[in-house]
Order: sequence, then C-alpha cells, then structure tokens
Amino acid sequence: MSGRVAGKVAIVTGASRGVGKADAELLAAEGARVIMTDVNEEAGRAVAAQIGDAATFIKQDVSSESDWQSLVGTVEKDFGQLDILVNNAAILEFGDVISASYESWQRIFRINADSVFLGIKSALPLLEKSGGGSIINMSSSSALMGMPAFAAYGSAKAAVRGLTQSVAVYCNKAAKGVRCNSVHPDGIITPMTVEMAEKAAGGAQLSEPGRSAPFVCKPEEVAKLVLFLASDDSRHINGAAMTIDNGSTITPPYV
Repeated sequence: MSGRVAGKVAIVTGASRGVGKADAELLAAEGARVIMTDVNEEAGRAVAAQIGDAATFIKQDVSSESDWQSLVGTVEKDFGQLDILVNNAAILEFGDVISASYESWQRIFRINADSVFLGIKSALPLLEKSGGGSIINMSSSSALMGMPAFAAYGSAKAAVRGLTQSVAVYCNKAAKGVRCNSVHPDGIITPMTVEMAEKAAGGAQLSEPGRSAPFVCKPEEVAKLVLFLASDDSRHINGAAMTIDNGSTITPPYV
C-alpha cells in the first residue's frame, strides 16, 4: 500500500461488516488510525483484532447524541486529532408509502439520517481544530431515483444528500479545510442486502425492474472511492454526490 492516508485519524461507523468493514480495512492498510464503531460489539472487536494495532473498536449507538459526544471526546483525548469521518451506519427495511409503518419510518430515519447530522455536529469542531479533514456520508442510489419498495430508506438517504450539500457550503464559509461529500452506491452485495433478499417472498431480488447483475458492486470497490475522498487527492472536491452505480441512476428502464 502507498500510505495515502498515513498519519490521519478516522472514525468509521457501522464498521463491523459490509462497506464499513471494507472502509476500515482499507483506510488502516493505507496508513490511517481507524476508530471503528458499531452496536455489534462482538463482531466489531473481531474485525478490529483482525486489522491489528491500526484499529480501535468503540461500541456506539449512532442515533444517540451522548454516544457521539463521548466518542469524539475519546478520540480527541486518545489520538489528539480527527481527520476523516465516515458516516456509514445504516439499516434497510422493505416498505412502500402504504405498507411501511410509521415506526419503521422513524427507525430508519434515526439510524440513516439523524445519525449523520449528530456525527457531523459532534465531529466538525475537532476536524477543524485538527487542521481540516474529510466528511464522507454514505448515501445511496435510492436518494437519486425513485425506489418505491424502500420509501423510508430512499427518503432518509436523500436527506443525507441534502445535509451533505448544506454542510459543504457551511464548511466553505465557516470551517476552512473541512469538506463534505456523499457516496451513492447501487446494488452492493453486503450482509444487510443479503438478509433483505432472504426475507423477500419467493426469493425476489432487491433490485427494481430493469436493473440487472452488472450493477452489482463489492464493498471493497466502494471502499476505494471512500479512500479517495478521505485522502488529500480529493482536496478540491466538496459537496459532490459521488455515484458508484455503473450508470444505473441515469439509465431509463427501457434502455
């Protein structure tokens, strides 16, 4: 590895599996000290142990403001800086606008959108104090196109996109050196998406009609984009919606 984030300190949420795990592994391999968080303590500690000394696991409920404040305080005390924040933690549930319960809607927004607000609000002062840094918000292709089977999920991910733009402009004016971008994958094969596929009646696919196997990507491929945004190579990129979807969000269903 070339050490593209050598000397940097990163927080990655939802890091016990899937894209978060791949992010943590690659950032650590490229020289960062990675603080991994998740509600699944056993799995998170196992991944941190696998990565080695470059990784530290801290159990965290990303929907808790006090957990965020405690996490950032610990990072400042133990590492003295924060350079990278990857807001990755998310949940996925089926439900169109009629079938989805309000409880499901609220739960998805707490984990997928509110957590991003809390993370940025808590971490931004330390990022600025550390001389600048990169905020990477994991959104989704569902934020950029209608996916009726995932009404709450797509809406929450669209909220993440809107917040990303607001934070990017704020940082230009008030938090020099900090930038904020969102990542919009499509069709990633992760434990979360596999679990949803298994729940689908009759083995139905997660994808919408007209979207096929070539759109599927691996967590490790998404992690490479996250690494780019975390590194100084992307220092002039701020407020972008970075799609990694093989063109699915711009392809009409009849093409």
